[in-house]
Amino acid sequence: MANDSAADLDAFQESTLKYRFQHPEILEIALTHPSFAAEQKHPPPDNQRLEFLGDAVLELALSDLLFDRFPESPEGTLTVLRSVMCNKDALAGLARLIGLGAVLRLGKGETASGGRDRPSILADAFEAVLGAVHRDGGYEHARDCCIRLVQDFMPEPRELLAHANPKGALQELTQTRGGPPPTYRLLSVRGPEHLPEFEVEVAVGDRVLARAVAGSRRNAEKEAARKALETLKNADENRA
Repeated sequence: MANDSAADLDAFQESTLKYRFQHPEILEIALTHPSFAAEQKHPPPDNQRLEFLGDAVLELALSDLLFDRFPESPEGTLTVLRSVMCNKDALAGLARLIGLGAVLRLGKGETASGGRDRPSILADAFEAVLGAVHRDGGYEHARDCCIRLVQDFMPEPRELLAHANPKGALQELTQTRGGPPPTYRLLSVRGPEHLPEFEVEVAVGDRVLARAVAGSRRNAEKEAARKALETLKNADENRA
């Protein structure tokens, strides 16, 4: 760990997790990256098995959360929202906010190369911590810990979706409002063959919401969807 002491573990349990481990060694394993274990003469267990367990805990806890929060949303929408909450970048962002990188046990090389802020390491460690809570105190404690941290430190699911997948977010929003799905139309392709520019517009029914230009049709559609979400958000705010 950045400062390997019992006090650090106590603070992390009390202030961040708000869960007191009956067996603190399980938390220590959750915070032990394989790079640290590999450098020891007698390697301790690393966090990979707990990460495997925590991945399942996270998926079930988020399913509970989304099921309760969005009672009118269909299964497909809930699946999409859960996927953006479970992805590496979302979990890494949450891990940074709770200071998880500072209490990890990393190898010297991994520490020197910026491992304490590496998204894959942070995401895996967060899942390992959930796995550790589950092993120490059962699913209910792990679920409560996960949901509290997600609600306190992670953006709203639809905000995450809009950032990661604006086309999916626009589709979900129009479906929620009972309107037709968005349609994308290629307006033009201009520029030299080696550096084309694609202009796309997105519409819902007869209403054109946005246009965008990008180096590929796919990216132009994503940018148009992002702009369309902003248009709808601004219209909602003006009506409020």
